[in-house]
Amino acid sequence: MDLVMRRSGGRLAGPCALLAGALALGTALLGGPAVAASPETTLHELASAQGRYFGSATDNSELTDTAYTAVLGSEFGQITPGNSMKWDTTEPVQGQFKFAKGDVITDFGRQHGQSVRGHTLVWHSQLPSWVGALPPEQVEPAMVNHITEVATHYRGAVTAWDVVNEPFNEDGTYRTSPFHTAMGSDYIATALRAAHAADPEAKLYLNDYNIEGLGAKSDAMYALVTELLAEGVPLDGVGMQAHLAVQYGFPYEMRANMQRFADLGLDVAVTELDVRMQLPADATKLATQSSYYQRVVEACLAVERCVGVTVWDWTDKYSWVPSTFPGQGAANLYDENLLPKPALAAVRTALGAEDDDGEGEGDGATLKAQYRTNDSATGDNQIKPGLQLVNTGSTAVSLQDVTVRYWFTGENGASTYSTWCDWSPLGCSAVTSRVAAWNPAAAGADHYLEAGFRSGSLAPGASTGEIQLRLNKTDWSRFDESDDYSHSGATSYADAAKVAVYVGGELVWGIEP
Repeated sequence: MDLVMRRSGGRLAGPCALLAGALALGTALLGGPAVAASPETTLHELASAQGRYFGSATDNSELTDTAYTAVLGSEFGQITPGNSMKWDTTEPVQGQFKFAKGDVITDFGRQHGQSVRGHTLVWHSQLPSWVGALPPEQVEPAMVNHITEVATHYRGAVTAWDVVNEPFNEDGTYRTSPFHTAMGSDYIATALRAAHAADPEAKLYLNDYNIEGLGAKSDAMYALVTELLAEGVPLDGVGMQAHLAVQYGFPYEMRANMQRFADLGLDVAVTELDVRMQLPADATKLATQSSYYQRVVEACLAVERCVGVTVWDWTDKYSWVPSTFPGQGAANLYDENLLPKPALAAVRTALGAEDDDGEGEGDGATLKAQYRTNDSATGDNQIKPGLQLVNTGSTAVSLQDVTVRYWFTGENGASTYSTWCDWSPLGCSAVTSRVAAWNPAAAGADHYLEAGFRSGSLAPGASTGEIQLRLNKTDWSRFDESDDYSHSGATSYADAAKVAVYVGGELVWGIEP
């Protein structure tokens, strides 16, 4: 399956940089997962064309990672705060509310044209200790006050709320919590009414895991929402978390289960999708993972009132799975290096993406960049990246259309540079190189080395082989590569997310700073 690295942010891709390719005749095939050309449309754009949204969870600590936020802000049309709107964050001390962390999330969404799902107003977990210490008669007013304050604060910034999260045990009985202990199951209706009073425009949901398929737990949710609707309680939808695992079967009759909730006049949303596996990952597990992701999206698209899909973060780098399920992980659409996995292509296929190997700009190019450093000294007067391109597609790529960029900082000294190709199996006469300023400058990136090609083509499955590049300032002053955007200490070739590849001026691999 083809995988995709999207253009990050709103910057137009220019002709570009390091790594590159040339004639493919006789070059070796390289193994590893295939990564395809950048699609013309994002996941959210594909979903929007189907009348849905496609979103991702996120959290405050992740928003300092510029490579991460570039994808988060461009690929997804909806975000959910993982922790910053939960009770222990928003009201750690009774009556003292803190909204700074949640405000960062809603501000990010506003800046990137994304809707925000509020998560969560009432949950048995991540409660400050004072809630559990309340006398039973004080729990209801404390809960109503909490909902009122939080939902009022985010009125207009949040389009939907997971009002009550995870109310059921696996057998369909009600989960023990301070709220259920004090009020019985009535706490759910009380919470929904309070949320509606605080924000009448927000969509209100009940949210739980293991209710994706037909079974005791989803039956209990179905009975509850039927009763709430009959009583006129404000309720707009049911959130199905969809924390799945390849070692377990796919949820039984997911589409039929979604449809029965929709038939009650409720919206359905997939709110926390990921698909974990026992580590290490292998081709078989990844194929099953891809199938599960695709089937979830297809089920949502088949039910008119399924409004969208949110993945529980988009990269394994920030997944909750390894810390919660020891020995498991690799649950997301992109790996820990922010590189796409086969599941991404499966999701795009389910959303109706056109074949990325078809006709169009870039000749259907499916290229990836690999990198290693050829200089262990990060503080000397030269930068020596080793780069190679791999064609993972099914059609040849004209190298004259290809450029590659490697970002670095110039530090002090001369602002003019000399560049060299020291060796390439293609012949250095076929390789071009130059240094240009990156505007506006970003962390670790105020310049980039750009490599291109004068001629040649790269056959399907072929590699350019190593291209040894070098640059220096014309006064031979020193660099500090330790914090450069594209630099790593890798001494063997590996897929490089921070080295960008362009075909015909369009970004097809990597994340710009």
